[in-house]
Amino acid sequence: MVDLAIVATTFLLILPAELPDKTFIATLVLATRFRHIWVWLGVATAFLVQVTIAVTAGGLLGLLPQRLVLAATALLFAVGAVIMIRGGLASRAAEQEAESEEADEIEQKVSEREVTTPWRTFTVSFVILFTAEWGDLSQVLTAGMAARTGSPVSVLLGSWVALLVVSGAAVLVGSWLRTRLPIWRIRLVSGAVLTALALWTAYEFLQA
Repeated sequence: MVDLAIVATTFLLILPAELPDKTFIATLVLATRFRHIWVWLGVATAFLVQVTIAVTAGGLLGLLPQRLVLAATALLFAVGAVIMIRGGLASRAAEQEAESEEADEIEQKVSEREVTTPWRTFTVSFVILFTAEWGDLSQVLTAGMAARTGSPVSVLLGSWVALLVVSGAAVLVGSWLRTRLPIWRIRLVSGAVLTALALWTAYEFLQA
């Protein structure tokens, strides 16, 4: 059964975490080279596979004793909070340089593959996003939410839709967003949300 509150919570958790991430940059680079629809479909399929794996891992984690699950998810959220806050506190110049390096890395991967058909575009987009995002923060947070809520379908939907929105924005208005979106503020807000989740989960651990 789908819990819309969990879907919305997961969506709001994953969306800001992915906006400054390789997800956005990689999709933007691909969209500048190939037809948008096939890039987006390839990326969307890669995300579906990744989210399914993350939710499955979270479901397995959820089979452990409750206190152990709460301790593990609190740790996952805390790690995510540290990553986002550290990124937000980095200087804007350093952030732009890091994004440029990520874009160059994706450009190199794309250039190494000859793409002549829609199916090839789909395949290249799938492979690049799947490998670039493996073990990404969004996967960790998705697994943590699945373990914490015990509602894998709701978490899967919330996480996947958030990733679809991010990749869709990258395809349609990626260049415009990169020049106007205050990425450092998004990271700090996301870090604050993750900190609150970590503290709340730690409180539940102490009360269990």
